[in-house]
Amino acid sequence: MPQDRYQTVQELADRLEVAEATVRQWIKSGELRAIDIGKGWRIADADLERFLKARETAPRTDNDTTAIARTKPKS
Repeated sequence: MPQDRYQTVQELADRLEVAEATVRQWIKSGELRAIDIGKGWRIADADLERFLKARETAPRTDNDTTAIARTKPKS
């Protein structure tokens, strides 16, 4: 089993470009699994991956013309 790398709240906030308070709220609400090791929360790579995967949007399909219509200049 590969060893997970653990990140601090600050490292994760910097990586995702959000406030540390946002990461702490995700942890407090249970949305993001973290481990309290005494010096602060640590988030495993596997837990971050699950968190991000759960928030993915559906990939754009060839039939999706909504985004194209919004960016196409009007004649």
